[in-house]
Amino acid sequence: MKHLERITILWTCFQFGTIFIPFVTSYGFRNCIQSYDNYDSYICVYRLLLDIHTAVSDLPNNTKYLNISHNKIKTLNQGSFAHMPLIQQLRLDYNNLKIIDSGAFDNLTSLEKLDLSYNKISNLPQGVFRGLGNLTKLLLHHNSIVSIHVEVFKPLENLVFINLSSNYFDNFNGIVGSIQPLQKLETLLICSNHLTSLNHTYKLPLSLSRLFICKNNLQNLDCETDLFHNVRLLDLTYNNMTSSSLQSLNLTKITNLYVGFNKHFDIFEFMRNSNVSRGSISYSALDLSNFSLLSRMCTSFLKGVNITTLTLSENKIKILKKDTLKSCTVKTSLDLSRNRLKSVNCLDFMDISEFKTLIIEHNLLKQLNNCTNGKKFPNLTYISFQYNRIWSVSEHAFRFAPNLQELQLNINNIIFFQRESFSGLKSLQLLRLDNNLIPDLFPGLFDNLTELQTLNLRNNRLSVIFNNIFHSLEKLKILDLGGNKITQLEIDCFNGLKSLSKLYLDGNKIQTISSEMFHSVETTLQVLDLMSNHLSFEISRKPFSPFTYLSKLYDLKLQNQQPYGLTTIPQGFFKGLSSLKSLYLAQNRLTYLHADVFDELGQLHFLGLADDCNGVQHLPNGIFKNLTNLHVLSLENICLQTLNPHVFSNLTRLKKLQLTKNALKYINIDVLKNMTNLKYLDIRKCPITCTCKNEFLKQWLNQSQVQVVFPYNMSCPGNPTSFFHDFDTNICDLALRVNLFCGSLSFVFLFIIVPIVYSKLYWCIKYNYFLFIAWLHERWKSDKEMYKYDAFVSYNTHDEEWVYKTMLPTLESCSPSPALRLCLHHRDFQLGRDIIDNIVDSIHNSRKTVCVVSRSYLRSEWCSLEMQLASYKLFSEMKDVLVLILLEDIPDRELSTYHRMRKVMLKKTYINWPSEPEAQKLFWAKLIKALRGIDSPEVSTHFSCNAEEEHLLSIN
Repeated sequence: MKHLERITILWTCFQFGTIFIPFVTSYGFRNCIQSYDNYDSYICVYRLLLDIHTAVSDLPNNTKYLNISHNKIKTLNQGSFAHMPLIQQLRLDYNNLKIIDSGAFDNLTSLEKLDLSYNKISNLPQGVFRGLGNLTKLLLHHNSIVSIHVEVFKPLENLVFINLSSNYFDNFNGIVGSIQPLQKLETLLICSNHLTSLNHTYKLPLSLSRLFICKNNLQNLDCETDLFHNVRLLDLTYNNMTSSSLQSLNLTKITNLYVGFNKHFDIFEFMRNSNVSRGSISYSALDLSNFSLLSRMCTSFLKGVNITTLTLSENKIKILKKDTLKSCTVKTSLDLSRNRLKSVNCLDFMDISEFKTLIIEHNLLKQLNNCTNGKKFPNLTYISFQYNRIWSVSEHAFRFAPNLQELQLNINNIIFFQRESFSGLKSLQLLRLDNNLIPDLFPGLFDNLTELQTLNLRNNRLSVIFNNIFHSLEKLKILDLGGNKITQLEIDCFNGLKSLSKLYLDGNKIQTISSEMFHSVETTLQVLDLMSNHLSFEISRKPFSPFTYLSKLYDLKLQNQQPYGLTTIPQGFFKGLSSLKSLYLAQNRLTYLHADVFDELGQLHFLGLADDCNGVQHLPNGIFKNLTNLHVLSLENICLQTLNPHVFSNLTRLKKLQLTKNALKYINIDVLKNMTNLKYLDIRKCPITCTCKNEFLKQWLNQSQVQVVFPYNMSCPGNPTSFFHDFDTNICDLALRVNLFCGSLSFVFLFIIVPIVYSKLYWCIKYNYFLFIAWLHERWKSDKEMYKYDAFVSYNTHDEEWVYKTMLPTLESCSPSPALRLCLHHRDFQLGRDIIDNIVDSIHNSRKTVCVVSRSYLRSEWCSLEMQLASYKLFSEMKDVLVLILLEDIPDRELSTYHRMRKVMLKKTYINWPSEPEAQKLFWAKLIKALRGIDSPEVSTHFSCNAEEEHLLSIN
């Protein structure tokens, strides 16, 4: 019993643990997504979060990069990120932050970059940056900060960069005081504030070299002379300063000074009276709009000065006459952007100098003229004419730059080129002609560009690519022809492109492709972009592949073919692409895919089949069987209804599986278990049902190490207020629980009943056992079968004298009829055998059982047992085998005490032993008749008695 009690306690504890101890937390986050290829990076953007706890409470402590931007968080409480001490970069921009408690960033000892921009922060309490000793970059621009505590930045001993622009600061001294402890600070931005002066009592850190104070309302600076003593770059643009505002300042170490967009600033007066190096000044936005001002500047102030970069942007310059800037010696770069220039006149406004870069963007240039006879600038290697209105490029237009390496002519209106437009540019490596109106490419246009490596012709109006158009571009590596109207690619259009590795043909109207089309680049081509064309193919039993010989191609884009998509992929279509790693087939309405369509792509890492909901709904078995190296599989929005293990077999290296927006109601987790390297699963916007068919999915989500995107947002179909993670799977094993309950109940019932039955019915069971054994051996003898004894006599030892002296002589010597054979326990029981066994055998071997009932008999347990065993024989054989002799006159009140005997006597007739001699004769006659049986002929023929006894017997 003690052992049973122990088992019961253990079972109860197990049930308690099962109910109240939660399972392993699922590898999914309520509001964040972990980067599948950078496990310590988390993005929690556009989640409408109101507090920081909901974003970070379930993130692990090894997080290093955390982006919680574009939410509605209002407050950062103390220790908001305390459980993530390894964070290095934290973005909280574009929220509604108003309050940041002291110690909000406690324990972030590894933080290097903190972005709090675009919020509503008005106050930074002391201690807010406590513990951020490793922070190097702090962004606080676009907030509502009016003032800050003088020691607020003191813990940031390694801070290098801080942006305080677009706030409400009006006290420069307060800013300087707060950054004074920052001995490693190099850059400070305080543009777009409300500063009107630079009055100060504190000094700038000695390490500060870049200071931006643009877009304030500075007039009289009112600062000490050596305020900018160590500053190298100073931006004072968009203020209200005059030249006299800076005259008293020590600017000797300034290397870049920006003073443009100050309406009343006289640059000439400033240069006369300031100690700043004239080659360090940016001359942008200083109203130097005419020839005289520019000439004066170069002749009177910049002559003989080595200018690294001459910036004249936003001066409204309309024309540059010959030799206008002749006296300006530019070493590196000349920037004339955002003016009103209509012509560059082959740079005749410049003297031959060493400058390398020419930038004339956002002007009104319309035509580039022939420069055969112009000046030559041998050091010029970079020219940008983008964002102009150029429509025509004449021949020899760039003769002034014989060593040009990069030419930017993109975003213009170019329609026309001369055959020799690019003549002389034998060193050109990059040519951008994208976003123009070029209708055709004529042979010979690029003949002189033998060193060209990148040619961008995107977004023009090209319709045909003729043969041999690029034949001289043997070193070209990148050719971009996307976004045109190309309908035809002639067979030899890529002739001569012996080094081409990347070819972009997306966004055209190409209808057919063939292997012959790429024969010139088949040994070098690595990237081929055919997205958004008009390709389509018919189902054919004959294998067809336009990529047969592109064995080095690793990236192929075929998505979004117009107007109806690819619809089908021919058999053997990808034959030859033995090195392909990325294949894009999205948005093609594929109606059918062969099971062996991807068999040739054993090296594939990425496969995109997304957005084919009008096409693919069922994938054939074994379609991915050879993609053993696949890392990313995108099946978003393809109306997929089931996940079949035979479809997704062999994807043992898959890391990311995208199943968003499908018709999946049930997910077979065997599919997911077979993907042993899976790290990222996206099943958002799938109608995953909250039913028992997904019981194992729920368990898998709780126990797997695969990140599931936003698992807590998965709602039950038809009930958006209930969620899959709350689905109680305990109801799914209800039938099993009922069966276990019934089994347990039966066991307990038997455990209770068996001992009771054993104690109460032991002899009955044992007797029936012997009956069963007898039935097996003898099949129960018939009624005519003779018994060993006529009767078994059950009596008490106190009645032994009556049995031996009265009953035994009368019944065993009934002459002349055969004597009755009686079984008496003192005489006939087998020696050495168990008493109970003797009793059972004696009853079984006797036709009748005679119970000699007296008061002593009733008190005897053995006599009661003998009568009970005889009663069992009565019920089992359905025969009258029990004969009761009442030896004494026993009242009913005494019999009621012995309920078993009382019960038998209520159902059976019995005979009393009379005291009168005459009545005794009748007694013996009845008893003999009962023992021999009513139908026995021996009763009437062999019973020896007188005439009176026979009469009495016949009457009875």
